[in-house]
Amino acid sequence: MKHVISILMENRPGVLRRISGLFDRRGYNVDSIVASATEIESRTRMTIVVDGDEQILQQVIKQLLKLQEIIEVENVTHQPVISRQLLLMKLNATYETRIDIIQLADAFGARIVDIKADSIIIEATAENDVTQSIIETFEPYGIQSLMKTGTVALKK
Repeated sequence: MKHVISILMENRPGVLRRISGLFDRRGYNVDSIVASATEIESRTRMTIVVDGDEQILQQVIKQLLKLQEIIEVENVTHQPVISRQLLLMKLNATYETRIDIIQLADAFGARIVDIKADSIIIEATAENDVTQSIIETFEPYGIQSLMKTGTVALKK
């Protein structure tokens, strides 16, 4: 099962390295790590999606709380949260397929951020399952490249 962990920590050099090292040493499977500054300049919020059972999750939380820079660790998997991923995807686009791609992007609430003679780049912000649906929907057009961020989550 995938678990979403929200971490509030001091914004210091090397903290992200120490956290990722903790996961690496313990052999935990991390799906994504996203970190960013918060409204308080000296603090960073990190969202980690980890795959594993409840026992692994509890070990992860205990290990994180041992780190000096950690202020708060919370499992938000079953709490009311807003979670999103950012998806950028470059698609093959011919004159004939361009309108279809634009209409599909609009249906998903995605934006067209670049158009060339042979390609279109779309940007979408959505929950993980929706970004996966967007990818699957556009596969028949030919995906030249794509990049998506990890999950970011904020409690309601």
